[in-house]
Amino acid sequence: MSKLSFSMSSTKWQEKLSGALPESIPVFFIMGATATGKTDIAALLSEHFPAELISVDSSLVYRGMDIGTAKPDACFLKQYPHHLVDVRNPDETYSAADFCADAKILIEEITARGKVPILVGGTSFYFSALERGLPDMPVRDESVRQQISIEAEKLGWKAMHDRLHSLDPKSAQRINANDPQRIQRALEIIELTGAPVTSLDQAKPVIANPIVKIAMTHYDRKDLHKRIKYRFHLMIDQGLASEIDNLLVNYPSDIPAFRMIGYRQFIQGIENNESIDSIIEKSIIATRQLAKRQLTWLRNQPSLLWQGVNADNLEETGKNLAVYSEFWLQNFIRFR
Repeated sequence: MSKLSFSMSSTKWQEKLSGALPESIPVFFIMGATATGKTDIAALLSEHFPAELISVDSSLVYRGMDIGTAKPDACFLKQYPHHLVDVRNPDETYSAADFCADAKILIEEITARGKVPILVGGTSFYFSALERGLPDMPVRDESVRQQISIEAEKLGWKAMHDRLHSLDPKSAQRINANDPQRIQRALEIIELTGAPVTSLDQAKPVIANPIVKIAMTHYDRKDLHKRIKYRFHLMIDQGLASEIDNLLVNYPSDIPAFRMIGYRQFIQGIENNESIDSIIEKSIIATRQLAKRQLTWLRNQPSLLWQGVNADNLEETGKNLAVYSEFWLQNFIRFR
C-alpha cells in the first residue's frame, strides 16, 4: 500500500496526542458493506498518526476460521495488529455485549496511551451497540435456549421467525429470517421477561469519546458484486473446502460459528450432495444479500461520511480520508 501525506508526521502527532485528554480523542468507525476495502483504508490511516486497530467483525473472533471469513493473513496482521481477532474457539460464543465490554476497555487503554482507536469491520450491530448501548437484557438461560433449538429443529427457523413476528413485530423486522442466533436470543428474552425486546429500556452509550463515522461504498453496485464474486472464488482457490473439512473434525456442524456465510452453504451442500457450483452460487448470493442489508443499515445512520471507492482508487481514497482525519483530530482534541 502507498504512503499517505499528512501535514504532521506520526512523531509530531504522538507528541500532540500525548497531552490530550483521553476522553477527547475521537474514535474512528470505518464501516461499509463487505468487500469495500475497509481493512486496507484503516491500515493506511494507522500508519500516519498514532493509532491502534480494533476489529468489529463477529466472524474474525474465531480461531482457525480464516479463509471463509476473509481474515487478513498473518503477515498483514503482524504489520497492522488488530485487537479482537482470534479471541474465541469456534464452539464458543461471542455476543454484542462481549464486544462492547472488550471494546470499551481497549478504547480506554488506547486513548490513555495517547493513540487513536480505529474500529474497522462490517458487523453493524456491534457498531450500533457500542455507540448507543444495549438494552438491559436478562442473562442467557440454557434451558430456554435448548427448548427453542429443539422447536427450531422440528419447525424450522422460518417458523420461529414467524413466531417472533407475532410476539414482537419490530424485532422481527430488524432481525433477518436467516439469522438463527438472533432469532433464538430474541425469543429467549421474550420467554424470560414476558415482554417484547423492543420494549426494554436502552442502556447509555458505552463510550464517551466523540465518534467519527466513515462508510466505504462502491460507486457502482456492479463493482461490489464483481468484488464479492472474485473474493469468494479466491477463498475457494485458497482452500476453503479443506478449511471446513478440518474444522468439522474438531467441531459439530451445528455450532453457531458455522452459520456464517460460506460455511453454512458448504456444510448444507455437503449434507445434501450439492455440486460445488451450486454451493458457490448460493454463497455469493448470500453475500450479496448481506451487503444489501449492511448498506440499508448504513443509510439510516446519522452523521455519516460516505466515501466512494473502487479497486483502482484506494490510494486516492486514503488521501481524502487523511485530510478529513486531521481535521477531526484538530477539532475534537482537548488538552490537560
